[in-house]
Amino acid sequence: MTTELSQIDPSKLRIDLYPTEVLRMKASPVAVDDGIDSSMRAIAERMIDLMRGADGIGLAAPQVGLPVRLFVAHVPADPEGEPDPSGLAISTEAPQVFFNPEIVEFSRDLEPYEEGCLSLPGINGEVNRPSTVTMRAIDLDGNEVEMKATGLLARCWQHEIDHLDGVLIIDKMTQMSRLKNRARIKSMEKAARR
Repeated sequence: MTTELSQIDPSKLRIDLYPTEVLRMKASPVAVDDGIDSSMRAIAERMIDLMRGADGIGLAAPQVGLPVRLFVAHVPADPEGEPDPSGLAISTEAPQVFFNPEIVEFSRDLEPYEEGCLSLPGINGEVNRPSTVTMRAIDLDGNEVEMKATGLLARCWQHEIDHLDGVLIIDKMTQMSRLKNRARIKSMEKAARR
């Protein structure tokens, strides 16, 4: 399925909730060979507004009904936090926009952390993820970038890229977290069938 981004009215974009079908689709690459045009920028801006309005730190295009490989992220620095001893990025100063992102390197360790998701309100669970990742993507200026992050920023990137592959936190939660959230998930599925 190809989505022509120039035909999208960004003002109509809303955050889709589970079990909306697009959340389970593998997203298509965005055609960026001719640069990032105004329609792509407008969609990214709208996604940033939606993310902020929902107090999120990341939002992937499938979460707003667009099956394309695009996500936005803003992980503000903890005012009382310390920089990571490795010197790697753990936060962002401003929202970031990434087209066609891919993780090109993972650390071997897995760290547990409780995650939530804007498409799964009220559902939080422990997810094990590599603590450090290197991501390659196209930025809002049309440049290919390669960035390395750790901590919550690395987790955010992995969570959003999972969305681009049709994977949700409920697929990756620990068994205990799945059991804890089972009733809420079933309730969302039932509500969608009405």
